[in-house]
Amino acid sequence: MRKYYAHGIKEYQSFGFHPYNIILFVALFGLSAMFVSLTVAFIYTRVQSNLPPLDLPYIFLINTILLVLSSLALIRAKKAFESDDIIRYKQLLAGALGLAVLFLIGQIYGWYQLIQNNIFLATDNSSSYLYLLSGLHFIHVIAGIPFLSIFLYKTDKNTRKPEEQLVYFSDKNNKLRLRLISVYWHFLDLLWVYLILFFFVNTLI
Repeated sequence: MRKYYAHGIKEYQSFGFHPYNIILFVALFGLSAMFVSLTVAFIYTRVQSNLPPLDLPYIFLINTILLVLSSLALIRAKKAFESDDIIRYKQLLAGALGLAVLFLIGQIYGWYQLIQNNIFLATDNSSSYLYLLSGLHFIHVIAGIPFLSIFLYKTDKNTRKPEEQLVYFSDKNNKLRLRLISVYWHFLDLLWVYLILFFFVNTLI
């Protein structure tokens, strides 16, 4: 099947210069700068105020695993796309979506645990930054859910017949959309790992 669409696959190599791709990377660069700035501000504030370390709820570590698995599911989905395995492809997309939803539920429970431990938004500057950073990340995961959901819905709708699958896998735009969603998801994954490691290190200082 692939040999009939070699031209389309070669064109995919230029997707790095696609306007959508450039816009996404500029946006992610801006988000990276914002989160790095906030973590630096947290360190400065904590040192200046001599604040005690914060103990993270263990659910945050479980949530990290969920988000990493969601990201890995999209990596495997890309491989399924390249091998025209429609069943596996849709299963992995659905798995990535389901794990992301579980991550969001876990985050809400993590905040609940913080409240149970009498750590509130206004307790001190450390807790404020924890809620702010985790909340901003939470919002960006929510923002990605509709895109992944719509992508999965259209994929299922447009691949129910063998001839539709042929058209779907040969359409370079579908591969571009998968690439954009995956890059965004991997970014959120790495960003959360960075935040968890950052707060973990701060609990030791």
